[in-house]
Amino acid sequence: MVIKRIIPRLDIKGSHLVKGIHLEGLRVLGNPEVFAKFYYQQGADELIYMDVVASLYGRNSLSEIITRTAKQIFIPLTVGGGIRTIDDINNVLRSGADKVCINTAAINNPDFIKQASRKFGSSTIVVAIEAIRQSEGNYLCYTDNGREHTGIDAVTWAERIQELGAGELIITSVDAEGTGTGFNLELINLIGKSLSIPVIAHGGAGNKNHVLQVMMESNCDAVALASILHYEAVSQTATLSKKENDIGNTDFLSSGRKNKSISETTLPELKKYLTEHNISIRI
Repeated sequence: MVIKRIIPRLDIKGSHLVKGIHLEGLRVLGNPEVFAKFYYQQGADELIYMDVVASLYGRNSLSEIITRTAKQIFIPLTVGGGIRTIDDINNVLRSGADKVCINTAAINNPDFIKQASRKFGSSTIVVAIEAIRQSEGNYLCYTDNGREHTGIDAVTWAERIQELGAGELIITSVDAEGTGTGFNLELINLIGKSLSIPVIAHGGAGNKNHVLQVMMESNCDAVALASILHYEAVSQTATLSKKENDIGNTDFLSSGRKNKSISETTLPELKKYLTEHNISIRI
């Protein structure tokens, strides 16, 4: 029986944890290191750090954040954004990451997946697909955090990713991301049905039932979550250090103007809910 993983995803811009809708309109929520430690203490299976503007500016600047985080958490940490070369991967892994996630560089040079997998091992290389549904009903890949159109079919590209040796795939529905309306099951199943490597579903979770649904109705191995965890974490000021986390847009977060489609939860609450519905997870 496959044990499903729950992975908080922390999108980072500069030194700040941010969150948007459709990967745009980013709002500062706080200090990513504080959130990472909080999720680790709550029982996260893994964490994802994603520098959401790294590819746009042609750099990855998370090394110091990775190093400080790796000293406080002892679960796998995947880092993505702006990773373009073998040296970039080396630097991220030396900083304390366990895996790297690539998208733009992989599409620009598919052989990079093969080179990286051979050097570091398939289990270290995660490839992200950011897909948008087209009027014809098919899904095309985008890069640079959903900004740049590639014209590449998402299903065909996923199969190629596996052939090239990647060990894992993150599927993001840009249409659903940040909306709280639920995962794009059509996209996840279209891609996942032809793959044998683990698939992480990302984008759209608005409540615990959405997580249950994607685990029951798709063959995903894990879910990456942001909004439903982040907003609740911000509200737990007794747990998060105010001094460390006072950069967050707390006026917005406490104003009631958050997305009404999102019902916040905590990792313990979510894991309890999934266990009650016979989903195999790590407690």
